[in-house]
Amino acid sequence: MTNKNHKMHIKRDDIVVLRVGDYKDKYTVKEDKDGNTKKKVLKTGKVIAVSPKEGKVIIQGINLVSKHAKARQQGDPSGILTVESAVYADKVQLYCSSCDKGVRSRRDVTYDTVDGKKVRKVTRRCAKCAKEI
Repeated sequence: MTNKNHKMHIKRDDIVVLRVGDYKDKYTVKEDKDGNTKKKVLKTGKVIAVSPKEGKVIIQGINLVSKHAKARQQGDPSGILTVESAVYADKVQLYCSSCDKGVRSRRDVTYDTVDGKKVRKVTRRCAKCAKEI
């Protein structure tokens, strides 16, 4: 019996950190306006696409693979292309900018009344610092 409810903790346009593999301990150095080095920050990526049925996500700039492509129409690129490949969603965590690391998320549910109707609003927060993600 398979689970038909494919609920994911990651959504499109989220900023995430990869927990395993080649990117788990990679850092980028942030600079301020004067060009001075500020601090090391974990390498993060923006989620481009989510596939709940497969349980995978595609992250911008992470898990790059070489793809051999043939031009199908005139003007299409051909040759060896570098594209992002899918990663299992359980290998990534949401990135909290105040904690500066990958964190678990907590969902806060609030109910408001708009025009006499009860509206449910869900916000995701960092489990450590309670800042909205």
